[in-house]
Amino acid sequence: MRLEFLGAAHTVTGSCYLLETGEDRYLIDCGMFQGSKRIRELNYEGFSFNPGDIDGVLLTHAHVDHCGLVPKLVHEGFKGMVYATKSTCDLAQIMLPDSAHIQESDAELQNRKGRRRGDEPIQPLYDLDDAAEALKRFTAVPYNQELKLSEHLSVIFRDAGHILGSALLEVFVHEDGKDTKIVFSGDLGQPNQPIIKDPTYVDGADFVLVESTYGDRLHQIYDKESALLEIINDTMDRGGNLIIPSFAVGRTQTLLYYFYRLSKEGRLDPDIPIILDSPLAIAATRVFLKNFQDFDETSIKPFLTSGKIPTFPQVRICETAEESRALNSSEGSAIILSASGMADAGRILHHLKHNLWRPESTILFVGYQAEGSLGRRLVDGIKRVRVLGEEIAVKAQIKMLDGFSAHADANQIMDWLSHIQSPKPAKIFIVHGEAPAQEALKGRIQKELGIEVYIPFRGDLAKITGRASEIIQSNIPSVSVEKEMEEVLSDFDADYRQLRRKVLQLVIRQPKAMEPVIKVMTKGRNYLRKLFMPFNI
Repeated sequence: MRLEFLGAAHTVTGSCYLLETGEDRYLIDCGMFQGSKRIRELNYEGFSFNPGDIDGVLLTHAHVDHCGLVPKLVHEGFKGMVYATKSTCDLAQIMLPDSAHIQESDAELQNRKGRRRGDEPIQPLYDLDDAAEALKRFTAVPYNQELKLSEHLSVIFRDAGHILGSALLEVFVHEDGKDTKIVFSGDLGQPNQPIIKDPTYVDGADFVLVESTYGDRLHQIYDKESALLEIINDTMDRGGNLIIPSFAVGRTQTLLYYFYRLSKEGRLDPDIPIILDSPLAIAATRVFLKNFQDFDETSIKPFLTSGKIPTFPQVRICETAEESRALNSSEGSAIILSASGMADAGRILHHLKHNLWRPESTILFVGYQAEGSLGRRLVDGIKRVRVLGEEIAVKAQIKMLDGFSAHADANQIMDWLSHIQSPKPAKIFIVHGEAPAQEALKGRIQKELGIEVYIPFRGDLAKITGRASEIIQSNIPSVSVEKEMEEVLSDFDADYRQLRRKVLQLVIRQPKAMEPVIKVMTKGRNYLRKLFMPFNI
């Protein structure tokens, strides 16, 4: 059997793995690359396989970094089925057309600019017809039931606790008289989150692919509702708007749940408008309410008690673009939830354009911000940004609330892995993460679990027989450059972490040293930026 890593390898997005066993060829996810321009350009590269040879796609969930290239796959000849849970199928019905619309709009914008330069027109990555064709191939699979794909291959979908309908996959392969079980974590969720059930523990596996988005971080344990309320009240007191870039699927519904609880408890001022301004988030919320059977026990109680959707009149929905634009000329303060969650596209850009320059407003991030995204740059403290073609000074307060993430943190990943005992994995592949997070998680797995770990690059191949595996490294030229640079950056990162520990120890022992240390660090950071200026970094 062959397992090829085609995406989410040394990066967080573009999840895609090709499993070949006997005559079976299945993709696990077929996701879109997101983030910096360099990473997004990977979406336009050709597939490294013939889409017509793929028997099917096993889809872990409906986020576009996991399903966003399925329409491209279909456009280029894929004829198989896409297997996913019912809720994922329902969410894909809105996610993929929305993504296609973005592709068409982006291509149209580029072509308008290109015509003035005399450039040849470009085609969208895929269009609405491709999305419609792709959705015809989706078929719903229940949780916890074995799906036999062929004589040699079967799969069980388990709840991953990430978003509604998310799944981790137990894949069973019988080949050459040997049985092998491979577990794909998909995106592993946090335990004890509202609405979503906890991730399912897996008893045993021969090989595991585990995500590592927060492999080097721990989520803060605190009263999220009170922290959210404090930011709301502070912003309202200043007379500004609270702008929340929010992922349309998952995070928006979690925030609405918290707002609903604060309202029912009488802690949230009922006169503050809560505005949901994202067609995709509105549609996704309706899908959530339709599939409440997948909610956790606490969240499902209001539905089972009354048989009705709880009312929340404080929430106002902006269906049209005109209603959205009107928000930026309305008087008074409001809470505005809009997509995208990384502030790279969608209606959120208009709200940022009209609020980033206002000191009285707050921009609140409540989820992971990928490297290169506008959200990441704002969180990192950039002072001027270009939004919709206009350069804007960042005067608004930029806040980040940790712990709202739909991804497990390092301890939660380790806890999930530690339950895989019968048998313990022969090897764990760390995917879906940036290099520092992956290296930190690798160290913990080796030290605490004593299991062999490999962090694949895009194009790497694992040849698997039973519990034995052989790694064939990628021959993609750009990946070779990335590997070499990663080694240098890894050493640089290790030096930084060591320096960080020593600095913390110094200022704890000698508090008076903190001010001069900060001055030295500021000078060092500015000097480092100056050194990299010739590279436009």
